[in-house]
Amino acid sequence: MTEFVIPPPAVPSLPVAGSSARFPIRRVFCVGRNYAAHAREMGKDPNREPPFFFTKPADAVVTAAGRLPYPSATHDLHHEVELVVALGAGGASIAPEKALDCVWGYGVGVDLTKRDLQAVAKDMGRPWDMAKGFDAAGPCSELHPVSEVGHPSGKRIWLEVNGEVRQDGNLDEMIWSVSDVISYLSRFVELAPGDLIFSGTPAGVGALKPGDRLHGVVDGVAEFTYTVGPASGDAS
Repeated sequence: MTEFVIPPPAVPSLPVAGSSARFPIRRVFCVGRNYAAHAREMGKDPNREPPFFFTKPADAVVTAAGRLPYPSATHDLHHEVELVVALGAGGASIAPEKALDCVWGYGVGVDLTKRDLQAVAKDMGRPWDMAKGFDAAGPCSELHPVSEVGHPSGKRIWLEVNGEVRQDGNLDEMIWSVSDVISYLSRFVELAPGDLIFSGTPAGVGALKPGDRLHGVVDGVAEFTYTVGPASGDAS
């Protein structure tokens, strides 16, 4: 048996709908600008160029329920609602027609972004890590297995903040489909069970403040509701 010099960290995980079992998280990949309208609102050309990826730490993904903290070191926290893909199998250089065979299930989550830190990083040619990979930066719903929800297409994806619809799109608006994303990503890294993919966000991203209530849905697939807690250092 392996002996560790400190106790091994807990395995990050998400709940599975209708079960006491949990889905263990290995790595988290996020697709940038995968909806044309969002690319335009970010000032970019939405033409179908190769997708790009960034990552979040596995333990940045938390269950989107109850109250979650407003993070430190930002005054411009943005929401980005996304279909989340959970892999139950993996591989390298996966063919697009085989890619969906790797999917264990789906959820809906939020790619939280410290937009002010991201803007500074972009201007200075620096990495985005601290703008995307902070604590609780990836709230996500329960995961639903493919056997229950199938492989969703043509589904509405939307986010309400305090009862007002902020983001409203359709999965068919993705520039790169889930199968394309898995296939392309597997050219660069060998994917494995436990990997999550945040598949991109529709237009309408915007700022959050302490006390905001978020309700995110992919129709017929998954949903979540949670509240933003007080800003760091604010005990109110």
